[in-house]
Amino acid sequence: MKKTLMLKKNYEFRTVLSRGKFFSGNYINAFVMDNRKNFNLLGLAISVKTAKSVKRNKIKRLIRENYYFFEDKIKTGKSIVFLWKKEAIVKDISFKKIKLDMEKIFDKANLFENRK
Repeated sequence: MKKTLMLKKNYEFRTVLSRGKFFSGNYINAFVMDNRKNFNLLGLAISVKTAKSVKRNKIKRLIRENYYFFEDKIKTGKSIVFLWKKEAIVKDISFKKIKLDMEKIFDKANLFENRK
């Protein structure tokens, strides 16, 4: 089992958002950057304007659970920040939709270990 830590400080988020590569899905955007460590760092940012706290926390839980689903297949040494798209409809969201979106992003970013 790989270990993933959460990004918490503002400067950590700013670093990944300014220097990382951008990848887009239908519901989420991702910024990916090398961190030169033997573990991954995960950050989640959902705007207050998106929805009220209950919905925002649901989105964060779904994104986190989907990330943990893929965690063993992802290369280590990456800092990843997921942003919720403002135009995405919150009430239509499901685990499966985020999973497909995340898989598409990880494929584009070439983060899977055993794929071509």
